[in-house]
Amino acid sequence: MLKNELVRQGNWLFRWRSYLPLVIVPVAVIAFMQSDWVNRVLGDTVEDVWDYACFAIAFSGLVVRGLIVGFVPRGTSGRTSEQKAEALNTTGMYSQMRHPLYFANFLVFLGFMLVFKSVVFVLFGTVAYFLYYERIMLAEEAFLEDKYGDRYRRWAEKTPVFLPRLSGWVRPALPFSFKTVLRREYPGFYLITIFFFVVEWLEAFVLDKESFVAWIAEEPAWLAFLVVGTFTYVGLRVARKHTSWLAVAGR
Repeated sequence: MLKNELVRQGNWLFRWRSYLPLVIVPVAVIAFMQSDWVNRVLGDTVEDVWDYACFAIAFSGLVVRGLIVGFVPRGTSGRTSEQKAEALNTTGMYSQMRHPLYFANFLVFLGFMLVFKSVVFVLFGTVAYFLYYERIMLAEEAFLEDKYGDRYRRWAEKTPVFLPRLSGWVRPALPFSFKTVLRREYPGFYLITIFFFVVEWLEAFVLDKESFVAWIAEEPAWLAFLVVGTFTYVGLRVARKHTSWLAVAGR
Protein backbone atom coordinates (compact mmCIF):
# COMPACT_ATOMS: atom_id res chain seq x y z
CA MET A 1 0.00 0.00 0.00
CA LEU A 2 1.14 3.54 -0.77
CA LYS A 3 0.57 4.72 2.81
CA ASN A 4 2.73 1.91 4.18
CA GLU A 5 5.49 2.81 1.75
CA LEU A 6 5.32 6.48 2.75
CA VAL A 7 5.45 5.49 6.42
CA ARG A 8 8.47 3.28 5.73
CA GLN A 9 10.19 6.18 3.98
CA GLY A 10 9.22 8.46 6.85
CA ASN A 11 10.83 6.18 9.42
CA TRP A 12 14.05 6.24 7.41
CA LEU A 13 13.93 10.01 6.92
CA PHE A 14 13.21 10.53 10.63
CA ARG A 15 16.65 9.19 11.49
CA TRP A 16 18.30 11.57 8.99
CA ARG A 17 16.03 14.60 9.30
CA SER A 18 18.81 16.91 10.52
CA TYR A 19 20.51 16.69 7.14
CA LEU A 20 17.74 18.20 4.99
CA PRO A 21 19.67 21.49 4.50
CA LEU A 22 22.47 19.57 2.75
CA VAL A 23 20.04 18.56 -0.01
CA ILE A 24 19.45 22.17 -1.04
CA VAL A 25 23.01 23.49 -0.61
CA PRO A 26 23.69 23.64 -4.39
CA VAL A 27 20.55 25.72 -4.95
CA ALA A 28 21.44 27.88 -1.94
CA VAL A 29 24.84 28.66 -3.46
CA ILE A 30 23.23 29.80 -6.71
CA ALA A 31 20.73 31.96 -4.80
CA PHE A 32 23.52 33.41 -2.66
CA MET A 33 25.53 34.54 -5.69
CA GLN A 34 22.54 36.61 -6.82
CA SER A 35 21.48 37.92 -3.40
CA ASP A 36 23.09 41.36 -3.75
CA TRP A 37 20.22 42.61 -5.91
CA VAL A 38 18.43 44.07 -2.87
CA ASN A 39 21.46 46.20 -2.04
CA ARG A 40 21.86 47.36 -5.64
CA VAL A 41 18.19 48.13 -6.23
CA LEU A 42 16.89 49.22 -2.81
CA GLY A 43 20.01 50.23 -0.89
CA ASP A 44 21.88 49.27 2.28
CA THR A 45 19.16 50.28 4.74
CA VAL A 46 16.48 48.09 3.17
CA GLU A 47 18.90 45.17 2.95
CA ASP A 48 19.85 45.54 6.62
CA VAL A 49 16.19 45.65 7.69
CA TRP A 50 15.51 42.56 5.56
CA ASP A 51 18.40 40.63 7.09
CA TYR A 52 17.41 41.49 10.67
CA ALA A 53 13.81 40.51 9.88
CA CYS A 54 15.06 37.13 8.62
CA PHE A 55 17.02 36.70 11.86
CA ALA A 56 13.86 37.53 13.84
CA ILE A 57 11.82 34.96 11.88
CA ALA A 58 14.42 32.26 12.54
CA PHE A 59 14.56 33.22 16.21
CA SER A 60 10.75 33.08 16.44
CA GLY A 61 11.00 29.40 15.51
CA LEU A 62 13.33 28.89 18.45
CA VAL A 63 10.82 30.67 20.71
CA VAL A 64 8.07 28.31 19.55
CA ARG A 65 10.34 25.35 20.26
CA GLY A 66 10.88 26.77 23.74
CA LEU A 67 7.13 26.99 24.31
CA ILE A 68 6.92 23.31 23.40
CA VAL A 69 9.82 21.74 25.27
CA GLY A 70 9.33 23.96 28.31
CA PHE A 71 6.05 22.22 29.11
CA VAL A 72 6.48 18.60 28.02
CA PRO A 73 7.66 15.68 30.19
CA ARG A 74 10.84 13.68 29.65
CA GLY A 75 10.79 11.22 26.76
CA THR A 76 8.78 13.39 24.34
CA SER A 77 9.47 16.14 21.78
CA GLY A 78 13.20 15.63 21.61
CA ARG A 79 16.07 15.41 19.14
CA THR A 80 16.29 11.64 18.76
CA SER A 81 17.07 9.25 15.93
CA GLU A 82 14.17 6.88 16.63
CA GLN A 83 10.45 7.18 17.34
CA LYS A 84 9.92 7.82 21.03
CA ALA A 85 6.80 8.88 22.93
CA GLU A 86 6.56 7.95 26.59
CA ALA A 87 3.45 10.17 26.82
CA LEU A 88 0.94 11.54 24.32
CA ASN A 89 1.22 15.32 24.23
CA THR A 90 -2.18 16.95 23.64
CA THR A 91 -1.85 20.19 25.62
CA GLY A 92 -0.01 23.46 25.15
CA MET A 93 1.24 23.86 21.58
CA TYR A 94 -0.01 20.34 20.87
CA SER A 95 -3.55 21.59 21.41
CA GLN A 96 -2.97 23.98 18.49
CA MET A 97 -1.41 21.57 15.96
CA ARG A 98 -0.25 17.99 15.79
CA HIS A 99 3.33 18.73 14.74
CA PRO A 100 4.38 21.97 16.45
CA LEU A 101 8.09 21.12 16.45
CA TYR A 102 8.11 20.88 12.66
CA PHE A 103 6.19 24.14 12.46
CA ALA A 104 8.84 25.75 14.67
CA ASN A 105 11.63 24.21 12.61
CA PHE A 106 10.04 25.58 9.46
CA LEU A 107 10.12 29.10 10.88
CA VAL A 108 13.85 28.70 11.51
CA PHE A 109 14.32 27.26 8.02
CA LEU A 110 12.22 30.05 6.50
CA GLY A 111 14.42 32.68 8.11
CA PHE A 112 17.46 30.91 6.71
CA MET A 113 15.97 30.77 3.21
CA LEU A 114 14.71 34.35 3.11
CA VAL A 115 18.16 35.80 3.84
CA PHE A 116 19.21 34.59 0.37
CA LYS A 117 16.64 37.00 -1.11
CA SER A 118 15.39 34.64 -3.82
CA VAL A 119 11.71 33.85 -4.36
CA VAL A 120 12.63 30.78 -6.41
CA PHE A 121 14.89 29.46 -3.64
CA VAL A 122 12.23 30.00 -0.96
CA LEU A 123 9.64 28.15 -3.06
CA PHE A 124 12.09 25.33 -3.81
CA GLY A 125 13.11 25.00 -0.17
CA THR A 126 9.52 25.09 1.06
CA VAL A 127 8.44 22.33 -1.34
CA ALA A 128 11.50 20.26 -0.38
CA TYR A 129 10.73 20.75 3.32
CA PHE A 130 7.15 19.55 3.05
CA LEU A 131 7.94 16.64 0.73
CA TYR A 132 10.56 15.57 3.26
CA TYR A 133 8.58 16.09 6.44
CA GLU A 134 5.18 14.89 5.24
CA ARG A 135 6.58 11.35 5.24
CA ILE A 136 8.09 11.83 8.69
CA MET A 137 4.77 13.14 10.00
CA LEU A 138 2.94 10.15 8.50
CA ALA A 139 5.41 7.80 10.21
CA GLU A 140 5.03 9.58 13.55
CA GLU A 141 1.25 9.52 13.34
CA ALA A 142 1.24 5.81 12.48
CA PHE A 143 3.50 5.16 15.47
CA LEU A 144 1.30 7.18 17.84
CA GLU A 145 -1.91 5.63 16.52
CA ASP A 146 -0.52 2.14 17.09
CA LYS A 147 0.58 3.06 20.61
CA TYR A 148 -2.37 5.14 21.84
CA GLY A 149 -5.26 4.01 19.63
CA ASP A 150 -8.59 5.80 20.08
CA ARG A 151 -7.11 8.39 22.42
CA TYR A 152 -4.77 9.52 19.67
CA ARG A 153 -7.47 9.41 16.98
CA ARG A 154 -9.85 11.61 19.03
CA TRP A 155 -7.13 14.22 19.50
CA ALA A 156 -6.02 14.06 15.84
CA GLU A 157 -9.56 14.53 14.54
CA LYS A 158 -9.92 17.94 16.19
CA THR A 159 -6.32 19.20 15.87
CA PRO A 160 -4.81 20.65 12.65
CA VAL A 161 -1.77 18.89 11.23
CA PHE A 162 0.67 21.76 10.83
CA LEU A 163 -0.74 25.28 10.96
CA PRO A 164 -1.88 26.45 14.43
CA ARG A 165 -5.61 26.98 14.87
CA LEU A 166 -5.11 29.90 17.34
CA SER A 167 -8.01 28.81 19.53
CA GLY A 168 -8.89 26.10 22.01
CA TRP A 169 -5.65 26.39 23.98
CA VAL A 170 -5.37 23.61 26.57
CA ARG A 171 -3.16 24.51 29.50
CA PRO A 172 -0.31 22.01 30.07
CA ALA A 173 -0.34 19.97 33.27
CA LEU A 174 3.32 20.74 33.97
CA PRO A 175 4.57 24.26 34.74
CA PHE A 176 6.88 25.96 32.28
CA SER A 177 10.53 25.08 32.88
CA PHE A 178 12.98 27.67 31.55
CA LYS A 179 15.88 25.48 32.64
CA THR A 180 14.61 22.69 30.39
CA VAL A 181 14.46 25.11 27.48
CA LEU A 182 18.03 26.23 28.14
CA ARG A 183 19.25 22.65 28.45
CA ARG A 184 17.63 21.44 25.25
CA GLU A 185 17.63 24.44 22.92
CA TYR A 186 20.99 26.17 23.35
CA PRO A 187 22.49 24.39 20.29
CA GLY A 188 19.69 25.79 18.14
CA PHE A 189 20.36 29.33 19.35
CA TYR A 190 24.04 28.96 18.53
CA LEU A 191 23.25 27.51 15.10
CA ILE A 192 21.14 30.56 14.22
CA THR A 193 23.84 33.02 15.30
CA ILE A 194 26.56 31.13 13.41
CA PHE A 195 24.46 30.80 10.26
CA PHE A 196 23.63 34.48 9.99
CA PHE A 197 27.15 35.57 10.89
CA VAL A 198 28.67 33.37 8.18
CA VAL A 199 26.12 34.29 5.50
CA GLU A 200 26.42 38.02 6.21
CA TRP A 201 30.23 37.85 6.23
CA LEU A 202 30.36 35.88 2.97
CA GLU A 203 27.95 38.34 1.40
CA ALA A 204 30.25 41.23 2.35
CA PHE A 205 33.45 39.41 1.36
CA VAL A 206 32.35 37.62 -1.83
CA LEU A 207 29.71 39.95 -3.26
CA ASP A 208 30.64 43.37 -1.87
CA LYS A 209 34.44 42.81 -1.85
CA GLU A 210 34.72 44.16 1.71
CA SER A 211 37.43 43.18 4.16
CA PHE A 212 36.41 41.49 7.40
CA VAL A 213 37.47 44.54 9.45
CA ALA A 214 35.51 46.93 7.24
CA TRP A 215 32.43 44.74 7.41
CA ILE A 216 32.56 44.44 11.21
CA ALA A 217 32.95 48.22 11.51
CA GLU A 218 29.90 48.69 9.29
CA GLU A 219 27.70 45.95 10.80
CA PRO A 220 28.93 45.15 14.33
CA ALA A 221 25.60 43.61 15.37
CA TRP A 222 26.38 40.30 13.66
CA LEU A 223 29.63 39.93 15.58
CA ALA A 224 27.78 40.83 18.79
CA PHE A 225 25.20 38.11 18.08
CA LEU A 226 27.98 35.59 17.48
CA VAL A 227 29.82 36.51 20.68
CA VAL A 228 26.61 36.24 22.73
CA GLY A 229 25.80 32.94 21.04
CA THR A 230 29.27 31.54 21.67
CA PHE A 231 29.35 32.47 25.36
CA THR A 232 25.81 31.14 25.78
CA TYR A 233 26.67 27.87 24.08
CA VAL A 234 29.88 27.29 26.01
CA GLY A 235 28.37 28.30 29.35
CA LEU A 236 25.26 26.14 28.99
CA ARG A 237 27.19 23.18 27.61
CA VAL A 238 29.55 23.24 30.59
CA ALA A 239 26.58 23.60 32.95
CA ARG A 240 24.81 20.66 31.33
CA LYS A 241 27.82 18.35 31.22
CA HIS A 242 29.44 19.14 34.56
CA THR A 243 26.74 20.45 36.91
CA SER A 244 23.16 19.67 37.89
CA TRP A 245 22.04 23.29 37.55
CA LEU A 246 19.92 22.60 34.46
CA ALA A 247 18.51 19.30 35.72
CA VAL A 248 14.76 19.30 36.33
CA ALA A 249 13.00 16.23 37.72
CA GLY A 250 10.79 14.52 35.14
CA ARG A 251 11.98 16.72 32.26
